[in-house]
Amino acid sequence: QVQLVESGGGLVQAGGSLRLSCAASGRTFSRYGMGWFRQAPGKEPEFVAAISASGGINRYADSVKGRFTISRDNVKNTVYLQMNSLKPEDTAVYYCGAARVSTIVPLHPHDLDHWGQGTQVTVSS
Repeated sequence: QVQLVESGGGLVQAGGSLRLSCAASGRTFSRYGMGWFRQAPGKEPEFVAAISASGGINRYADSVKGRFTISRDNVKNTVYLQMNSLKPEDTAVYYCGAARVSTIVPLHPHDLDHWGQGTQVTVSS
């Protein structure tokens, strides 16, 4: 089994920054793509960013491009999401996920086979 534990969420003013972390255990972290998704109240889960197993490929949702950066440390078994210039519309529960073996970069919720418990990000105006 895979365990994913997110941290780093919180309350921040618009224009501020947060860095989310997702610590993984239970399988060979460096072999799998990872993704960040978010879900606001009453909405479907939304893709935010994803990174390939080696870290050489990353993808971003248009809404966060230029503001968020995904990275990973395969020694520490951790994936990060650096969020800058935060906006109130970024408010959501943020989840990290581990991709299925066949998926290089997870862009959709169904590309994931393991999820973390989520961390709340609230951006005040």
